[in-house]
Amino acid sequence: MQVLSVTPEIFPLIKTGGLADVTGALPIALAAKGVTMRTLIPGFPQVMDAFKKKKAVYQYPLLQGGKASVHAVKIAGLDLFVLDAPHLYDRPGGPYGNAAGADWPDNWRRFAALSQVGGDIAGGAISGYQPDLVHAHDWQSAMTLAYMRYGKAVGVPSLLTVHNLAFQGQFGAGIFGELGLPAVAMALDGVEYYGGVGFLKAGLQAAWAITTVSPTYAQEIRLPEFGMGLDGLINMRSSDLYGIVNGIDTDIWNPETDKHLVSAFSAQTLKARARNRAVVEDRFNLEQDDSPIVCVISRLTWQKGMDILAAVVDGVVATGARLAILGSGDAGLEGALLAAAARHRGRIGVVVGYDEGLSHVMQGGCDAIIIPSRFEPCGLTQLYGLRYGCVPVVARTGGLADTIIDANEAAVSAGVATGFQFAPNNGGAMLYAIRRLVDAHASPAVWEQIQRQGMKADVSWDKSADKYVELYRLLLSKRVA
Repeated sequence: MQVLSVTPEIFPLIKTGGLADVTGALPIALAAKGVTMRTLIPGFPQVMDAFKKKKAVYQYPLLQGGKASVHAVKIAGLDLFVLDAPHLYDRPGGPYGNAAGADWPDNWRRFAALSQVGGDIAGGAISGYQPDLVHAHDWQSAMTLAYMRYGKAVGVPSLLTVHNLAFQGQFGAGIFGELGLPAVAMALDGVEYYGGVGFLKAGLQAAWAITTVSPTYAQEIRLPEFGMGLDGLINMRSSDLYGIVNGIDTDIWNPETDKHLVSAFSAQTLKARARNRAVVEDRFNLEQDDSPIVCVISRLTWQKGMDILAAVVDGVVATGARLAILGSGDAGLEGALLAAAARHRGRIGVVVGYDEGLSHVMQGGCDAIIIPSRFEPCGLTQLYGLRYGCVPVVARTGGLADTIIDANEAAVSAGVATGFQFAPNNGGAMLYAIRRLVDAHASPAVWEQIQRQGMKADVSWDKSADKYVELYRLLLSKRVA
C-alpha cells in the first residue's frame, strides 16, 4: 500500500510540537505493517540543508508567485518529497512566523502551494509514483484534499487528521482567485467558511474520513465548547470520524538507553532515577529534600491551562511539592511563573525556553508531570511520563483522559493506577490532585506501584498503526466499490 502523507513539519527535520513527532514516527511504524508512506514537506531552510544532492522529480515554472521544484530524498529513514520554493519557505524565523513570533502574512499562499503540490502528486504528476491514498495533517495541508476533490485525484481516497481544531487557517475571500480552484469550490460545501476561505474546513468537507488523535477528543469536538465553530460540520461528518490515540517513538524515549540522562534506569532499577533528580534540582535551583518534584514541560498558554496553574501556584507549594517548569509562550504567564519562583526560592524553578535534552532529564528525574490543559487532542508528554516513571497528573480531557488511569482507592487496590486525573479548568481540583500525589509519594510502596504500572503501558505506535492500516483498508475498499 502506497500512502502519501502531507504535513508542514516532521521530526527530526522541523518541529514546533507534537504534530512533527506523529508524522515522523508513523511512517516507520507503518513500514512494519506493509505500508509505504512518503511524506511531502515544505523546503524550509533546515530541511534543504539536510540533503546535498538536489535532483528535481517535478518542476513548476510558476507556483504561487515563483519557481518551485519537488525533490525525492531519504533522510533519517524517512522517504520524503521536499517542495523547494525559496520565495515561500527560505526565510528566517519559524515555519509559520518570523523571529518575533508574528505569523507570515502570506501563510495562506505558502500552504496553498504545499496542498496544491500534494493534490498534483495524488493525481499522478510524478512519473512512476501513484499513491493509493493521501493522508493530510492539520490546516496547513488540509487543502490538499480540496485540490484532489476538484482536480485529477477526485477518485483517490483521502484522510485528514486533526491534531488541534483550534488552528483552522481562516483567510479573507480575496485570496480565492489565487488558489487555482474552480469557482464552484467557493461554496458552503467547498472551501467557503463564514464568507472567507477556511483551509481546515475545506479539508473536513472533502476528506473521505477524518481522524483526531484520541477517541475522547473525537467526541469532544462535536460539542460547541470544543468544536471551535466547526462542530456543526463535524457532526454532519460523524459517521466518518475516528479517534486514534497517538503513540510515541519508544526508541527515542527509552529510559534504559536515553543518552540525555545522566543515569539510565528501568522499572526494576527505579532508584537509579536519583541521579537525574539531582541534576533537575541543580538546574532549577531547588532545595534538596525528599518532597516530590512536579514538573511542567509545556508551551505556556491558555490552552495548556498554565494560567490556572499560575493562579494556584502558592497552594502547590503549600502541599509540600516542588515545581520545575520548562516552557515559553505568553509573556504574562512567563512573568507570573518567574515571579512565583522569586517568591518561593528553592521550591519553584523556571527555565524559560525549550531544551529537548533537559526535557528528557526532567522526565527521568522528576516524580510527576502536571498537564492542566483546558483541552488536549492527545498530548504526548504524559506518554513520555508513563515511559519514564514520571507520574502524570492530568486534566480529564481529550487524550489525557484516554491514556491515564486515576489513582483512586479502587484503582490503587487493584494495582492498575498510572496517574492522577482532575476536572479541567478548575484550580481547586488541580490542588486536590497534587495533595493526593503528595500523600501517595509519602508511601514508597504505593508510589513505586503507580510508577511501574505506568511503565508497563504500551505507549508505542504499534496498536495505533494497526488502527490506521485498518482505516486505510476501509477507505480503499470504498474506492473499489
